[in-house]
Amino acid sequence: MKLSLVMPARNEEGCIATTLERFTDVLTAHAVDFEIVVVDDGSTDATADLLAAISARRPQVVPVTNTGRHGFGMAIRFGLARISGDAVAIVMADGSDSPEDLLKYYAKLQEGYDCVFGSRFIRGGCVVDYPRHKLLLNRMANAFIRVLFGLNFNDITNAFKCYRREVIAGMQPLISPHFNLTVEMPLKALVRGYSYAVVPITWTNRAAGVSKLKIKEMGSRYLFIVLYLWLEKHLSRGDYHRKVMAPADERTTQINA
Repeated sequence: MKLSLVMPARNEEGCIATTLERFTDVLTAHAVDFEIVVVDDGSTDATADLLAAISARRPQVVPVTNTGRHGFGMAIRFGLARISGDAVAIVMADGSDSPEDLLKYYAKLQEGYDCVFGSRFIRGGCVVDYPRHKLLLNRMANAFIRVLFGLNFNDITNAFKCYRREVIAGMQPLISPHFNLTVEMPLKALVRGYSYAVVPITWTNRAAGVSKLKIKEMGSRYLFIVLYLWLEKHLSRGDYHRKVMAPADERTTQINA
């Protein structure tokens, strides 16, 4: 199974090289067939030059430039249209995600799951240097989504997730241009009946650069996409639902370390 990583990057000169080195080293050491599609989303710093230099040394790194509308969601959507793998993981350029956790995702995909989601908030999960106000808002947002959709999974808003290629096709059209894509993708996968596993993961706050997430700008956008998918769940009468489903007792597995 070839694994594609889609990594949006905007002005990440302070951390992109280290992030790419960590992922390429770990995946290569474990003999994973992979590519990393790095989407330069309108960077004005040295990100593009660094990507060109890294790609020359590490052919698995595939830099592309988002020539259309910019935004976190638009960058991911641009990258998803250019992958060649059998499955794809969304990975942050800031170094917050762990390549060792990606190996857990890859193993669960090979067991037959359609999606693999990480949770920072189950036994074995961990957050390092998470800003308190963001942590509070995160837990409130996830609690709201869990109640609304009746989910056991408690970390919907984290971008770091993995999907088989056919799941990406099955969740089209993706419509979120911003960080709300991190909610749209897993909720669509769940609402449309794809199987998933949950594993504990570690999240570490960035060591360099500035977060692109602007909380004040995102509240209404997150709410819109959540309500949009709630309406699909209850009113679409299964029009977008996956045609073949695993038995209900096989659709979810939570692995605790």
